Amino acid sequence: MASDAVRRLVDFGAENGMDSLLVVRHGKLVVDAYYAPYHAGMKHLIYSATKGVTATLTGIAIQDGLLKTVQQPVMDFFPAQRTAKSDTDHKAITLEHLLDMTSGIDWKEPLDGLPESMFQMGRSPDWTAFILDRPMAHPPGTTFNYNSGNTQLLSNVLTQATGGSGEAFARKRLFGPLGITDVAWQKDPQGHSTGGFGLYMHPRDMAKIGYLYLHKGAWQDQQLLPPQWTDKVFHPTVDMRMGTTPVYRYANGWWSIPERGVYMAVGFHRQLIMVLPKLDLVVVTTGKTHYRFGALIDLLDASSLAAQTLPENPSAYAELLNRVQDAATEKATAIGPTSAMAPTISGRSYQFENNRLGLSSMLLDLTPTSPHYELLFKAANTKNGARRVAGPIGLAGLFPSPESNNDPVFAVKANWTDASTLSMVARVVADGVVNTYTLRFSGDQVDINYQDNSGFTAQLRGAATP
Repeated sequence: MASDAVRRLVDFGAENGMDSLLVVRHGKLVVDAYYAPYHAGMKHLIYSATKGVTATLTGIAIQDGLLKTVQQPVMDFFPAQRTAKSDTDHKAITLEHLLDMTSGIDWKEPLDGLPESMFQMGRSPDWTAFILDRPMAHPPGTTFNYNSGNTQLLSNVLTQATGGSGEAFARKRLFGPLGITDVAWQKDPQGHSTGGFGLYMHPRDMAKIGYLYLHKGAWQDQQLLPPQWTDKVFHPTVDMRMGTTPVYRYANGWWSIPERGVYMAVGFHRQLIMVLPKLDLVVVTTGKTHYRFGALIDLLDASSLAAQTLPENPSAYAELLNRVQDAATEKATAIGPTSAMAPTISGRSYQFENNRLGLSSMLLDLTPTSPHYELLFKAANTKNGARRVAGPIGLAGLFPSPESNNDPVFAVKANWTDASTLSMVARVVADGVVNTYTLRFSGDQVDINYQDNSGFTAQLRGAATP
């Protein structure tokens, strides 16, 4: 690969909110870039790319004889719900329908809008019951409809078939053979691994999943996944209904753009495991923004035009290394003069009434010697207690250095934009989440405008306690 073309890839990542970019060609690691404050050694939440992993585990379970076939009726695994369901359509749902997002279950999780049903599932005490209690919108197998509930059912099926969680099965039959040892995986209220999201992985380990697919399920001397499983991914038939140019298709938990020769596990904010078989290429990205797939694929094509080894280009290679190092170095944002209000605000606790954010109290200490914050959020449900988030604040235009590699790392910096307005940016670094709080102080009162990089906004008013 041409170093100058790969450099453009690294620059593209910096311009489009990537947290990491990893490229493997012909089995060789070409670039492994991390964008500050995210850094090597941190796991990253891969969001819905988890679906590709859950589907992979389903294929392994079939190869191991733990599941019979993708044609098995889903309701066979849920006898209590099967008895309660009298309609033919629910009973006609198969594992293949879950894998291909064609179950027909009524579900609102548009790829370009609010995942209403997914949020409702997350608030329910029993996710499986919530999914199976949904009515049918279409006969199974007739219509693509993106549905994280489908892969949650798959995770539950894996638990029943293997006698353990999806994570436990993955550690034994997928992560273990691939040498993946450091993962974290969220669970539903019943302890099932979240099938459609919630998996944390290192970018290099994500690349191993892509490499497994590139080699049709083989890893070293083991056939971990049936070749026909990856063949289906590389020859998909389910139209994702995302427009006419290009056509996106779906199979076994993976997206594809056949006309571009690209197959990928896709997560929110461009968590990607990309496989380009014609180029013998595996690409991994993590990040915090959406950008056009086509722009990234164009750069990958341009960087992989040479079919043979290119002559050395020391200057271009040196520039590539400089860009990778530059990406790993955080750039300070502009800071204004400290407001005269800072000493008055420091150490005071502000209490908030019910709000969309769930924030109940905030304490800020803006003294230059040890600036820090403490936020208290109300419990999301009766099982969880209030959540306290606390740590240092960067006042020099930089996020404080993470105190550990534990996930998630919450990094905060703040800057006065005028005499009474403090702008505070908080990043859940390993999750690709960016929260912006604009705080306007007046006497004992604070008004907060909140927004995050998912489009969620909230307005809060708080009052200082006596």
